[in-house]
Amino acid sequence: MTAEATMIELDAILFDTFGTLVDWRTSLIADLSRFGGERGIAVDWAAFVDAWRGAYAPSMDRVRRRDEPWKTLDALHRDSFDDLARKFGFNASLDENDRGWCVDRWHRLRPWPDTVAGLARLRVRWIVGTLSNGNVRLLADLARSAALPMDVLFSAELFRHYKRDSEVYLGAIELLATTPDRVMLCAAHNDDLAAAKSHGMRTAFVARPTEYGPNQSTDLTAGDRVDIAVRDLRELADRMDA
Repeated sequence: MTAEATMIELDAILFDTFGTLVDWRTSLIADLSRFGGERGIAVDWAAFVDAWRGAYAPSMDRVRRRDEPWKTLDALHRDSFDDLARKFGFNASLDENDRGWCVDRWHRLRPWPDTVAGLARLRVRWIVGTLSNGNVRLLADLARSAALPMDVLFSAELFRHYKRDSEVYLGAIELLATTPDRVMLCAAHNDDLAAAKSHGMRTAFVARPTEYGPNQSTDLTAGDRVDIAVRDLRELADRMDA
């Protein structure tokens, strides 16, 4: 039996969001470059965005280790934005509205070209949703602005844990009232998929080789234990006969 054949009995396909469904880097660079140009703030916005994303995992890890109390991803993004604005030398040029607008750009990221059509095809046969570190309001805004066809929005905020904590994966399975082998996680990140696989979930790797820019060196290919590896979500729908 092929890997694809074993997927037909799925109840749901859940998706990592940042990098897998939406192109955070290109979106943020475009929005912040326009923002800076309108205000005369001369910054290497590509470097700023890369540093902002670079603060993502360490900030969540502090929460996961309980070095800090629970904070939503919006709050973590705001903390790291303020810190980086000081380091990049434009902190004094911003008021509170500016800061809020910049952090809100994570709510307005653009989808990859294949995302919406691929999700729509898969949603005909299966429950489709997020399994993301984004907080609920962030994901709701993102689903609306990027026109992501979703049935459910599973957020780390619901479980007060960030991936790769087991509570996120197991919590989503419990809320779907099903078993791990009937839920598939699709992601562009092998460590996320490995965590899902360790809890008995099905896994699909979608390649996003420019997520981190032209010099990306990680997650270019799928790990050994992934059930399905595809170039994009259209291929995933084809492989799953959706």
